[in-house]
Amino acid sequence: MRKAPRQQRSRVTVDAIVEAATRVLARRGWDRFTTNEIAAVAGVSVGSLYQYFPDKLAIAEAIRQRHLDEVLVALSGADDEGEQEGDAVAMLPRRVERFVDGVIAAHSVDQALHRVLMGEVPLAARSSYPEFEAQYQRRYRALVAESQGPGESADTEVAARMLSSAVEGAVHAAARRGDLETPAMKTELVRLVLAYLSDRQCAGRGSIGMRVAGVDTASDPDHNAPAPRLRGC
Repeated sequence: MRKAPRQQRSRVTVDAIVEAATRVLARRGWDRFTTNEIAAVAGVSVGSLYQYFPDKLAIAEAIRQRHLDEVLVALSGADDEGEQEGDAVAMLPRRVERFVDGVIAAHSVDQALHRVLMGEVPLAARSSYPEFEAQYQRRYRALVAESQGPGESADTEVAARMLSSAVEGAVHAAARRGDLETPAMKTELVRLVLAYLSDRQCAGRGSIGMRVAGVDTASDPDHNAPAPRLRGC
């Protein structure tokens, strides 16, 4: 951004520009994303736009930062606020369900805009990504760490990246197909995460018979769909 807005009127103008630019970018794509159209949609002059943003890359950066903030807010629904005390491993299935809800919600935030930002906008407008990635991966590391028994701490970082890659691949494919928010997709994502974490538990205990299919279901009084449960190794 060329100039930070200091007065309320300036902040309102910047917000209007970014909101208008978000709609234009999602609808038009990067190649047809122009400052003239952004200004027209925002109801400001092009000169006013250039007071705050030197070019459309700077506007895309502002859009990207706002979008990633919204994604993290959606994902934060998986955090353990209000969690009752108890055995962490025993409560893992509910934790995974909340985590998957957060991942699905995060990837459902303006899917058209998400595709343009990730697939079309030049890398020069992605300076905020390392900070976002750090917070995003932290949640996966916490999930992996919670699934480990006492004294287990091997390869948590690698496991978190492996799990995030698997989940991201499944989620992005589901988003392209249009079935990301279906109950079946949530059930299978929970099953995938629990199976991976269950295998790591078995491997940590030296078990040979790791059970990828060792995810059972039981009726859940709080949900319409069955809730996956972990079996022992």
